[in-house]
Amino acid sequence: MKAANYIGAAKFKKQCLALLDSLDTQGLVITRHGRPVAKVVPYLDNHGVLIGCLKGKISVQGDLLSTGLSSNLRQSRAG
Repeated sequence: MKAANYIGAAKFKKQCLALLDSLDTQGLVITRHGRPVAKVVPYLDNHGVLIGCLKGKISVQGDLLSTGLSSNLRQSRAG
């Protein structure tokens, strides 16, 4: 796997549009004074394939709205 490319903020500001046109899948790390401050990655619009992909593969057991722990709150107040 190839490491992301690093570029200074001033250079990124000057070449922003050209850099966005040539952006690879690893993205581009923007630095300020040598320290990473941001990462630009390409927008991938393939999340739609995840919707419904687990249908029929998982099952719910128990109450989804419960923590599964019993509460002694009523007992302690009554006593």
